[in-house]
Amino acid sequence: MPQRISDQTASVARWRAAQQGLSRLLTQDMQRLRRLILPSQLRSSVPDWIASVNAVVDQYSRASASLAADFYEAERAAAQVRQSFSTPLADPPAAEQVSETMRWATADLWPRDPEDPATTPAQKKPLTVRLEAAGAKAERAAQKLAADTGRRTVAGAAQQDRLAVGWARSAALGACAFCKMLATRGMVYKRDTVDFRAHDGCHCGVIPVFKGQRFELSDKAKEWERLYREYAAPHSGSQLQRFRAALAEHGHLPATH
Repeated sequence: MPQRISDQTASVARWRAAQQGLSRLLTQDMQRLRRLILPSQLRSSVPDWIASVNAVVDQYSRASASLAADFYEAERAAAQVRQSFSTPLADPPAAEQVSETMRWATADLWPRDPEDPATTPAQKKPLTVRLEAAGAKAERAAQKLAADTGRRTVAGAAQQDRLAVGWARSAALGACAFCKMLATRGMVYKRDTVDFRAHDGCHCGVIPVFKGQRFELSDKAKEWERLYREYAAPHSGSQLQRFRAALAEHGHLPATH
């Protein structure tokens, strides 16, 4: 009889907690780095800040990959897979990717002509407000970059491991409607699939499934699936909007993203 696993096991919860703890530490370090951005010297201080962010993201990305490898190997042992396998660690994001992301996060900092039609409402706000908004965007983006390295480690290992059959997505109770919708699909991501769709601030995880196992949705995910099928699936083009409304109506309030 196949071993049943789900997105609500103790090991999945421990990995999620470990990754969230890592994200909190990363956010704290990102907040400390804000002092490097000098409002009176944006053109010289922002590049220095980006260089420091690169170092921090690299550090936490490597830690995320290490945690993910530990999780993968523990799941493999629990599946009683006896053939040896060394989990490859995903590479941290390239420096240029991090730099480009941080340039995007700070785009509204630069002075703009209030009369220019291309100037957005956000760019017309006081610099202190724009600095706070840029810092928050940068923190969430950095969290995603680091967490993605862990997620790629698990998905990549499942791709290379001959005894893995695929992987499923795990979403936390406070996840947004988009993440909950994807989590209801179960183990549809085959061993040749590495791509993981995530947004800034996403805390979803990857659950590997091995030969001899059968993945089943947890009770919480089954309820999300029911709501999606009943309220959203029949309405092409507006499924996510309707699913979000159904979640809210039935007490599954998603986080705001």
